[in-house]
Amino acid sequence: MIVCGLGNPDAAYAHTRHNAGFAVVDALAQRHAVRYWKSEAGAQVAALDWKDADGEVRTVLLAKPMSYMNTSGGPLSKLARAHRVMPGQILVIHDEVDLATGEVRVKVGGGLNAHNGLRSIADKLGSRDFVRVQLGIGRPPGRMGVADYVLRELKGDFLADFEAAVARACDVTQDLLTTGPPSDKF
Repeated sequence: MIVCGLGNPDAAYAHTRHNAGFAVVDALAQRHAVRYWKSEAGAQVAALDWKDADGEVRTVLLAKPMSYMNTSGGPLSKLARAHRVMPGQILVIHDEVDLATGEVRVKVGGGLNAHNGLRSIADKLGSRDFVRVQLGIGRPPGRMGVADYVLRELKGDFLADFEAAVARACDVTQDLLTTGPPSDKF
């Protein structure tokens, strides 16, 4: 199983809405004292042993593609092939402008909501049948463009609210790893 957080690798994007996936994967790694990350298939990867609801322990790969968001499908598909992981065993965490700020939703398959990172993944995997943890970031205010909004650095209260939402998404991800997604594709 692979848990892949979407984001942009440049430090300038670290505290932006678009890096929600990276932030959740980092929070999950921190909660479980993951110390060793390696570079593999164009991604930063760490292994985590996870006990599911049946008491079975399995290895979960945490991944952060080091390509930019819109080309994240390349590294993820290479990693999936190398570890023989099927699309239904991939959980992708990403920002979602069509959800209210802080809302977290789980989705399996379906539309891509004009998210270029998801489009890249679906194209490279040849499937949309992966699990998604969507972290709501809301719509941009006024006439601000979506790109400017998702790439704007968060500060102050906005950053604190974002970090609280990341913690909720991390909780949801842990629950999915333990019990499986609604469709039980794991």
